[in-house]
Amino acid sequence: MKNLSLPIRFGIVTSAVLIAYFLILALMGKHTNVFYSLFNGVITGLGIYETIKYTKLRMGKEFDYGKGFMAGITTGFVATLLFTIFFALYSTELDSGFLDELSQVWAKDYSNFQGIVFFTVAIMGFATTLVLTLSFMQLFKTSNNPKK
Repeated sequence: MKNLSLPIRFGIVTSAVLIAYFLILALMGKHTNVFYSLFNGVITGLGIYETIKYTKLRMGKEFDYGKGFMAGITTGFVATLLFTIFFALYSTELDSGFLDELSQVWAKDYSNFQGIVFFTVAIMGFATTLVLTLSFMQLFKTSNNPKK
């Protein structure tokens, strides 16, 4: 658990930034425009990058690909899970008209639109986490090539 404390903390902070960004968009009335959610990838990427960087600094020579990968995945999954829970609470309890407004823009004939939206938010976060973690680990892994 000690090895996961840093990624969990970074995941909580990343989810807080994602929630703040969503609420700022909601204040401006832009939260139904899905294109603004592309910036969520930037926020998540920063959280994952910083987690891997600090994990490498903390572990020193003990750092390897598996430990960095686990740190990045944990951060992204925690952030995604917390943001998805917030998103579900927001759209069902705080702004009950949000999903109706969103469905008018994106889906006209889905009978279970609410479940599809929550599933999509979670899957987008998990996929972003996986891709960004794999990408960032290319920067942090040790090279097996001899130096010339």
